[in-house]
Amino acid sequence: MAPQSSAEAQPLNVMLTVNAAWNVWNFRQPVLKALLSKGHRVTVLAPPDDSVEMLKEMGCRVLPLEMSAKGLNPLEGLRLRRAFLRAFRQERPDIVFSYTIKNNLFGAMAARRCGVPFLPNVTGLGTAFLSGGALQRVAETLYRHAFRPLPKVFFQNEDDRRLFLSRRLVREDQAEVLPGSGIDLEHFARAPYPEGKETRFLMIARLLRDKGAREYVEAARTLKAEGANARFQILGAPDSENRTAISREEVAEWEAEGIIDYLGTAPDVRPHIAEAHCIVLPSYREGAPRTLIEAAAMARPLIATDVPGCTAVVDHDANGFLCEVRSGASLAEACRRFLSMEASAQREMGLAGRAKMVAQYDEALIVAAYERATSEMTGRGF
Repeated sequence: MAPQSSAEAQPLNVMLTVNAAWNVWNFRQPVLKALLSKGHRVTVLAPPDDSVEMLKEMGCRVLPLEMSAKGLNPLEGLRLRRAFLRAFRQERPDIVFSYTIKNNLFGAMAARRCGVPFLPNVTGLGTAFLSGGALQRVAETLYRHAFRPLPKVFFQNEDDRRLFLSRRLVREDQAEVLPGSGIDLEHFARAPYPEGKETRFLMIARLLRDKGAREYVEAARTLKAEGANARFQILGAPDSENRTAISREEVAEWEAEGIIDYLGTAPDVRPHIAEAHCIVLPSYREGAPRTLIEAAAMARPLIATDVPGCTAVVDHDANGFLCEVRSGASLAEACRRFLSMEASAQREMGLAGRAKMVAQYDEALIVAAYERATSEMTGRGF
């Protein structure tokens, strides 16, 4: 075997950028660990939060990025593009891995100006892209301008890839689908199915209209009125910056009505998943729904809407049920169906989800895809 050249032996200088540092900590650890274990330099460029110290303890450098995750204001976009230009010129990364909408768009524009290899991951489309009208046209124009020159664009589900191809935002040879962000199957291990007569439905999501929170409450209200022996829980943070955010006051009203148990937030969702019989996500659209993937890995049945992202994870009648989007009545019927099942059938449904995650969502698949793309774009793998 020929010895490595000095260029090949040098560690890579890899930058990850995203709209919140916690996103890297929660969802990108497989790639981080693979890079750090090989001695590569990893810098996270993101708005700081409580996860910064944990990222530093892993071995990452963290640089603050001033940005708002809300909207596509042109002036804010120009400021963000300039911030990326400064960071790329100062840090001189060998390659940039990008996640979330604004980082993908304005980071790609800056990277092209600097001649830096740039690899975006479309983790979701956002309300601007899905709103229709002028705002959607602006979003599509930005995507077309930012993405078309790139050699590779990752997507988290096939529906988003097809949509971008149909709108001519990317080329066929660029677009590659990953199985979400992958899942650590040891960390999210199979959990024993809970005993007890009262069924616990759990929705894990930010408190947003687009996540289907109101449809979930409508379904809970309907089933409670029918006397269903079930508890409906929500675990997730308010997101006041998002224009579809649901206020904490409205959630308090649901609690006072006796419909919902609001669990707030948790640094580790596993105990909550383990205590639930079924995980519910009535979202309007997803990239790769992390909560469903984590729940399936822990062998929990799923109920989700029949929309892109969710359909990649939920096989109807196998590891869960799909319901109509924006329909509390359809969600209530799916929950009703689940309640009518024997506990043994519910358990088997959860085991089918675990088997799907083992076969299709192992985090090693994600690391391998990033290593291939890095090698193609820089001439050097991990």
